[in-house]
Amino acid sequence: MATIFSKIISGEVPCYKIAENDNFLAFLDISPLAKGHTLVIPKKEIDYIFDVEEDEYADLWLFAKQVAKKIKAKIDCTRIGVAVIGLEVAHAHIHLVPINKVSDIDFSKPKLKFSSNDMQDIANSINS
Repeated sequence: MATIFSKIISGEVPCYKIAENDNFLAFLDISPLAKGHTLVIPKKEIDYIFDVEEDEYADLWLFAKQVAKKIKAKIDCTRIGVAVIGLEVAHAHIHLVPINKVSDIDFSKPKLKFSSNDMQDIANSINS
């Protein structure tokens, strides 16, 4: 069954794209913990991150590293925190969250809300 992420990959659902190549896609989380919170996904529909094939798994993390560097260069933060939870959407994904302290990556806290224009501005800033 196609997930929301598969629909984003196919272009059926729009996203605020941060990076893309033949195998992976990175886009802003629409329910972010912080400005610049980005999701990194394989384009291949795989539910559980530890089911990703070895070579693709390594490439996924290298892609995430490149994306994290782009975010860090444009968003004021101490670090880019990383989380893999795997319960929200049945499609493997990595959260890249700009953080200044450990509590900034607490998924139980209320999510931020940005307008479409703000989200586009954030994506444009990271991509500039």
